[in-house]
Amino acid sequence: MTDFHPNALCFGDEFPAGGVPCLVHVETQGLTIAFAADGNQGQAEAVPFSSVAVSAGGLDHDQLVLSWAGPAGQRTLYLKNSDVIRAFRQAAPDQLTMPLERAVGQVRRVRRRHRMVWGIAGGSLLALTLGLWFGNDVLVELAVDRIPIEWEQKLGESAYRDFLTQHEVAKDGPPVDAVTEMTHRLVSQIPDNPYTFEITVVKSDVVNAFALPGGYIVVFTGLMKEAERLEEVAGVLAHELNHVLQRHGLERIVKQLGFIAVVSIVFGNQQGLGQMMKQLGVELMTLRFGRAQETEADLTGLQLLHRAKIDPSGMITFFERLAEKDEGRVEWLSTHPMSSARAERLKDRLAGMPEQSLEPFTFDWSKVRAALGAPTGPGL
Repeated sequence: MTDFHPNALCFGDEFPAGGVPCLVHVETQGLTIAFAADGNQGQAEAVPFSSVAVSAGGLDHDQLVLSWAGPAGQRTLYLKNSDVIRAFRQAAPDQLTMPLERAVGQVRRVRRRHRMVWGIAGGSLLALTLGLWFGNDVLVELAVDRIPIEWEQKLGESAYRDFLTQHEVAKDGPPVDAVTEMTHRLVSQIPDNPYTFEITVVKSDVVNAFALPGGYIVVFTGLMKEAERLEEVAGVLAHELNHVLQRHGLERIVKQLGFIAVVSIVFGNQQGLGQMMKQLGVELMTLRFGRAQETEADLTGLQLLHRAKIDPSGMITFFERLAEKDEGRVEWLSTHPMSSARAERLKDRLAGMPEQSLEPFTFDWSKVRAALGAPTGPGL
């Protein structure tokens, strides 16, 4: 039996959210990566230099990040071991020299900055941290910034798949086609989008839609039946997309983890974070966004609609009708609180936007509503 001493962390589609420890050797033509298997050293995987892309990243943004597309899909390797990084730099071919030097330079700058911060902070760090935690959300945002997108996606996907197994999914038909077209229009206007969004239509009379971390969104057919105009549903989608883009769900999770857990994330406890996230799948379905998060999703959603040349007023009118109906006790509002002040804020922001020529969708909204069994005649 050979002792297995990992020196890197690898992420991939088949791996858990926290990644898999691995043992990396730098060879003449590339890397050899071995994973633990049943307590023993597993079969090694060879990765040629020609397929590797280089960048800097990690929780502290001070690690060398290697990514490639292998037989098992996309993989990402985080290197922090100085001996492995040194060996990689010595063996890497010319085409990797420039990106490698940029990444190494960034790592060095980050490490120098960290040493400076530690020297200045000293004994006052704990007091400052407590003040941040109880006074505002700066520390939470700092922790969220150190969580890789790969972890966020794994976390959201787990809760998303569990939810869908318990509900009836609409796989095709006019409602699905309409949501797909809306999503494509909106997502195409997101610059530098790091997410691969997956939107699912679920058959339910509940007037609701919700977003999970990592780019997973559920739209209930009850929401589409309630909407009189297609722009209203597009407005809800824009709102939910921006909950993901602003990482609001992840912020709520980190807030729930508590002070000690957040501090450990800020200071780079990767393994601890992975273990904590495994316990949060059920809690994701009961997350409530704060008022500031809802306002941010509203305003950024309004801007996204404007860029996509979709009438932004649909978001406002739909929210207004839902807020007034049944004395405000609409189920959708249990997770998305509405108020007249919130609607007025959107109106004010819309009034300040430049005029935009709108582009129609290809589908007929009356046919979508008819497919859902909603009334389509006058006086809806």
